[in-house]
Amino acid sequence: MPDQAPRSRDPHGLSHARELQGHLSWLDSFSGAALAVLATASGIYTYLGVSSLLDDTGALSFFAASAYSIAVSVGIFVFWSYLMRLLPAMRTAGAKLKLMGAMALGSVAIIAMSSWLNAAALAGAAAVEQHLARTVQDYQQALEQAHDTAVSAQALQRDVARVRQSFEDLSEQEAAGDLSGLAGRGAVFRVLRQKAEELAALETQIATQSDLIESAFDEGNVILSRMRALIVEPGAVEARSVAFSEDAVRLAGLVTTLRQLSVAPLVDRAAEDLSASVVLPELDATGAAGQDAQASTISSVLQVLALRAESLEDAAEQVLARPAPSEVIYTPISSADAVILYARNFVPSWAGAIAIDLLPGVLVLILMVTQGAIRAGRGDLPAEDTLTLAELRAALHAMREMEALDRADQVQIEAAGQPPRPRNTAENISPLPGAPARSND
Repeated sequence: MPDQAPRSRDPHGLSHARELQGHLSWLDSFSGAALAVLATASGIYTYLGVSSLLDDTGALSFFAASAYSIAVSVGIFVFWSYLMRLLPAMRTAGAKLKLMGAMALGSVAIIAMSSWLNAAALAGAAAVEQHLARTVQDYQQALEQAHDTAVSAQALQRDVARVRQSFEDLSEQEAAGDLSGLAGRGAVFRVLRQKAEELAALETQIATQSDLIESAFDEGNVILSRMRALIVEPGAVEARSVAFSEDAVRLAGLVTTLRQLSVAPLVDRAAEDLSASVVLPELDATGAAGQDAQASTISSVLQVLALRAESLEDAAEQVLARPAPSEVIYTPISSADAVILYARNFVPSWAGAIAIDLLPGVLVLILMVTQGAIRAGRGDLPAEDTLTLAELRAALHAMREMEALDRADQVQIEAAGQPPRPRNTAENISPLPGAPARSND
């Protein structure tokens, strides 16, 4: 029977595969230690992140944070150790895809249980300071908006003064007899004076608000300056947050005070009452013609009152139509929550926190590519065709040891007087494929 055709060999591919295998053997000598270092580092930052979430600082909190960080370190080490061993060894595309899906799911779990806490440890204090700075901006905007509205309402004083002056001028004309034709301080004069005095009282009330508005605004600016100083002040951010919250309460009260100091609602109500609440005096002319003249003049005055009231009301409503200051409430948050809330401002910290957990995934992919290249270099050659010289020497050494042990057993059997059993020597072992048969001669 003719010998079978020898298998096709690729000495270059086989040499490349052996070279890669040697590199992997050297890398395996410290890959586990490197993975343990990464897992431990992630656990340390996780401990810092968990500690920032716990209110208590006693022994129980210490052990709780330590237990969680140790569990994270062990989980990361075991997870990536599994994948570094199993995923590169998979030969089918389906098996690789399934394990890669498991790797993606595990990576999401690692980010959920560790990476965000690592980010809190890396940038938690800066994120809380960012929250304080954003709150100061909101309070400043609310304070300035409330102040602008109050100042705009103070401008209504000029409108009130103009209407008051018009009624005073009309009353002077009536006193001189140039309005109703009846000189003196009669019914028409009293109606005009009545409305002029009401507007004068309103004008005085508006004037008294100016000092209160400026005082509240100056005090608010002082508090804002103190809050900005707390943001950049050295020291633990938790202690600064307590003082910050106290100032925030005071500032919120000042914003509310400024909103209440706006006289626009008062002017709007006064404009509505200007023509609606007129106390008509008794006509005091001596004759019927004089009383008719007074009644006609009073009717004209009431029309003027309605026009002036409508003008004043429109001015007040323009101030009331301004957007109200937003209600700002400072809410203290933890460093972990601040990192999530302002994640866009701390992308480098997030990238570092995630990278320290997911960097072994890159090593897994490298191993998978390398193992694929090794299998491609070996091709379909059987194991005995890929033996190195060192492996062949080790195999021959083992065979000689087995032969020596077998001879020793035969000597013991013959000494005991028992029939000898067939010897299992190297001569009875089938030679390796391609190796020349050994002769017994």
